[in-house]
Amino acid sequence: MRIGYEGVLESADPAWAKVLGWTPAELVGKHFLDFIHPEDQSTAARELQRLREGEPSVRFENRFRSSDGAYRTFSWVLVRLEDRPAFYAVAHDETDRLRLEKQFHQAQKMEAMGRLAAGIAHDFNNLLGVILGFSELLRDRVAGDGTSQNYVEQIHKAGQSAAHLTRQLLAYSRRQALVPQVLCLNTVLSNMRGILRRLIGEDVELLLFPAANLGRVKVDRGQIEQVILNLAANAREAMPQGGTLTIETANATLDDSYSRSHPAVGPGSYVMLTVSDTGLGMDATTQARVFEPFFTTKQQGSGLGLATVYGIVKQSGGFVWVYSEPGKGTTFKIYFPQTQEELAGRAPEVVQPAKGGAETILLVEDSESLRSLTQQFLKEAGYRVLEAGGPAEALRIAQHNPDPIHLLVTDVVLPGGSGKQLADQLTRLSPTTKVLYVSGFTDNVISHHGVLNEGIRLLSKPFSRGDLLLSVRQALDSPVDVQ
Repeated sequence: MRIGYEGVLESADPAWAKVLGWTPAELVGKHFLDFIHPEDQSTAARELQRLREGEPSVRFENRFRSSDGAYRTFSWVLVRLEDRPAFYAVAHDETDRLRLEKQFHQAQKMEAMGRLAAGIAHDFNNLLGVILGFSELLRDRVAGDGTSQNYVEQIHKAGQSAAHLTRQLLAYSRRQALVPQVLCLNTVLSNMRGILRRLIGEDVELLLFPAANLGRVKVDRGQIEQVILNLAANAREAMPQGGTLTIETANATLDDSYSRSHPAVGPGSYVMLTVSDTGLGMDATTQARVFEPFFTTKQQGSGLGLATVYGIVKQSGGFVWVYSEPGKGTTFKIYFPQTQEELAGRAPEVVQPAKGGAETILLVEDSESLRSLTQQFLKEAGYRVLEAGGPAEALRIAQHNPDPIHLLVTDVVLPGGSGKQLADQLTRLSPTTKVLYVSGFTDNVISHHGVLNEGIRLLSKPFSRGDLLLSVRQALDSPVDVQ
């Protein structure tokens, strides 16, 4: 295209004009700066002036207005013509490249924050396990003393709240253990109608639009229910004067072109879950940070609700996008890959009482305080307990112990090796030894993308005395042990 010395467009390339939604006739005769984003006009004006003052060519980048009012980013090369007072301009559309770079950098930032969150959660789980465990023991000791018992209950309650926060961090960092099953999201939503109704209050209308012939997904039911509840709670907060919460499902097929513009998404068949509200909405700055842990615009709250949503969706093989404008509400769109597997039946949960035994247990835990607490829980239940702080010590104990070891209870992450490596070595020495892993988060050695490998038994930290004894008894009573 050609631009006159004063900045008036003398000619416009038809292909370039088409990208912007204009015709050449709509551009020719207009001033170049009239289409430039206000924040970029000073740069464009300065470069035009440099050409007028004798510079042979200039390069710069700016945002150019499309016919629909949106802006696309172009890099420009302007060359001063020798035979007439005008400039020849070549524009290259950088919009898609910059958008992809932004998505890539955002994904890198979220991944780095996830690793940090996982590390924090792992360390805190050990500390919280000690706090919760000893408060349980102390609660038994002060039974009948109303004041002391109340103090202990407050300590235990605070520890449980902190444990909930660490679980949210693990969900964000995609380090929790998932137990996926084949589901129809319509069924999940139907079962949740009552709790959603109570959560959002009487001044918010709840609309559910389940799609007919909806595809199946393979996800962890409890985690997906948590995603829906978190989004509904977030919507409730965004509608202080009431409004409408709409939840929809649909089948979606994403093609190669969509995948190219969204690098984290592969083409294929998906089930889409959409959660929309008519609330306050968000500006672009808030949207860019909405999934970050501890980021919140509320006066109260942990800032982990949407971070948890992000982590669960990503760990489930899906992805989530947010669309919002101030004053126009917010929509979250979540895509889960479809599966051709058959629907799973939901077995009734049987709550078994925690009971002890007389078997020999090898306990391996590098945290001395947590190892001491766990050992006390097990001994009080009647078990014979052998202790080790790491794999080498555990193997020495096993080799010199004359009696059979019935169960190995080991942390997944250990100094000098992993719990899985220890279990493999120990079961070669003693094939009848069962294994129970204990960890604050899943590890690649016992899981595949956060989904437990078949046959693996995992007790999540922090655990209660009842959780420990029940898991130990179930492991000991299992007919076959598979690592």
